Amino acid sequence: MHITEIIGLIAAACTTISFIPQAIKTIRTRNTEGISLGMYILFTSGTLLWLIYGLFIHSLPITLANAITLVFAGIVLVYKIRYH
Repeated sequence: MHITEIIGLIAAACTTISFIPQAIKTIRTRNTEGISLGMYILFTSGTLLWLIYGLFIHSLPITLANAITLVFAGIVLVYKIRYH
């Protein structure tokens, strides 16, 4: 594995893991009061596009990070819409 891919995987892990506490808190409390619906729609859309981009360029770090983040962002977005 090349050093640039290792750096990419570490960066992907950091950004993805940093998102998990917000998702867990939202799932547990169902409180989305402080979350902007517009921001989460854009964030989730952007994450989906990054995932597609990662697949097109065959980048494991981009694909893996955005696939995992998309799941958590999608959960938070659904909660935001459902419990608004």
